[in-house]
Amino acid sequence: MSMLKDPSRKYQAFPQVPLQDRQWPSRTITKAPRWLSTDLRDGNQSIIDPMDGVKKNRFFDLLVEVGVKEIEVGFPSAGATEFDFISGLVQSGKVPDDVVIQVLTQSREDLIKRSFESLEGAHSAIVHVYNALSPAWREIVFRMTPAEVKAIAVSGAKLLRDEAAKRPGTRWQFEYSPETFSTAELDFSLEVCEAVMEVLQPTADSPIILNLPATVEAATPNIYADQIEYFCRNLPNRQAAVISLHTHNDRGTGVAAAELGLMAGADRIEGCLFGNGERTGNCCLVTMAMNMYTQGLDPELDFSNIDKVIETVEYCNQIPVHPRHPYGGELVFTAFSGSHQDAIKKGFEAQQQRNDHLWRVPYLPIDPADLGRSYEAVIRVNSQSGKGGFAWVLEQDQGLKLPKKLQADFSGHVQRMADDLGRELNAADIWRCFREAYFIGDVPKRFRLVDYEESKAGDGTHIFTGTIKVDGEEQRIAGRGKGLLSTILATMREAYALDFEVLDYVEHALGSGIDARAAAYIECRLPDGSSAWGVGIDEDVATASVRAILSAADGVSARVVAA
Repeated sequence: MSMLKDPSRKYQAFPQVPLQDRQWPSRTITKAPRWLSTDLRDGNQSIIDPMDGVKKNRFFDLLVEVGVKEIEVGFPSAGATEFDFISGLVQSGKVPDDVVIQVLTQSREDLIKRSFESLEGAHSAIVHVYNALSPAWREIVFRMTPAEVKAIAVSGAKLLRDEAAKRPGTRWQFEYSPETFSTAELDFSLEVCEAVMEVLQPTADSPIILNLPATVEAATPNIYADQIEYFCRNLPNRQAAVISLHTHNDRGTGVAAAELGLMAGADRIEGCLFGNGERTGNCCLVTMAMNMYTQGLDPELDFSNIDKVIETVEYCNQIPVHPRHPYGGELVFTAFSGSHQDAIKKGFEAQQQRNDHLWRVPYLPIDPADLGRSYEAVIRVNSQSGKGGFAWVLEQDQGLKLPKKLQADFSGHVQRMADDLGRELNAADIWRCFREAYFIGDVPKRFRLVDYEESKAGDGTHIFTGTIKVDGEEQRIAGRGKGLLSTILATMREAYALDFEVLDYVEHALGSGIDARAAAYIECRLPDGSSAWGVGIDEDVATASVRAILSAADGVSARVVAA
């Protein structure tokens, strides 16, 4: 089997919408829409093992916590489990006063009545009725004429009106979906929706919700936006309708279609956390809300603890959130590439120096801290990483600010470790590699400082005397020089025939206060013109310098042995 070389024999391009003066391309999203979560209905019917009552209650609590004010809690006529959950939710009193629950039903008398029964006692509720309108459904599935399909919608609207009238203690809202709107004739969808509105008599103060779903995503998002703008501009009594969008992701553009549809005049967005839904899923509420957030708009949904949201969703759906999922994925704020890591590292440094609120960090469209993520997870190191990555990790984990040339020197050590291990390196791996490369702490080394004294002679020269363990044996050494570093170098040169000179010296504090330590970095030049680096860490900056010289000596000695 293979794909057709001429797919036009089997598939046809979706037709354009007759909208010559479209306005939506020049608009921007300026405020949050009304949000409806369909996780407990659309999301639930799309998973292999539907949620039980415990999981549905936990998911409901999460939705309330993040700020969703309209929640489609189920399909009460689908079975006892659904009905009992919805009825129990109403009777429990756990639905906050500012949250409205919604149920879905086909436009059938018995199903509509059952839906109202599940909501007995609710302080407010939305009953959502739908029937499919598009030619494929009319002709293939139902084998009905357009007039017969329209009659189903009108009949459903009358039942909504009559059943609500029997229960005046609840504030009822009605939603109607011309299902398969995205593939139906626009004028027919308008005709049916207008007929439904004539029955229900909505007003600007008590509007109907008209949901225009991309039941199957069949075209590019701009076509869907054209459909929404055409519908909004041609709907009689538009002020009495809330236009809601329920996009699916068959073409991978469910969020884009919802965003453009909002620009085209819609008021409300339906979707699931992380886009779980039928087939390829639907509009991801997390992605769309955070997209707004990065544009300086308050989405009125709170994902500041994204890991908790993910934990609950994964538990309830039994579907993992993809590690590259926008905003929520484990790796979405992670850089392995060396050039990316270097840019991010510089961005954080510039952010600290600028000390203002404007977020400007390369490769990070949003501050991970706004989602409860730590900066330590932003840069991670593997065989694809460059010097910026491990330098960032060492600075965040150990406080070490490596000079650029030292980063280049250390990168070879990191690359070898990554190649040998064949996996991502964590902070402990990188710290171990650094200590072994520059003979820090208790790693095996030839020269180990025991103690030393520094004094000045009458002529101003520095006198160094100390005890050093050389290959495990203590030895006393002494020497003179113009400064501490030159004195130690002269002493090592005379005692151990190690010929190198200092090219560069950098030091900085590690931490602050009484627990502060110092780090010293020394670049040395050997007689053959090559460089060697030494690193020293100690509570005392002078001692850190001594340790850095010994570290360089260990490096030079190791080269001699290897040669």
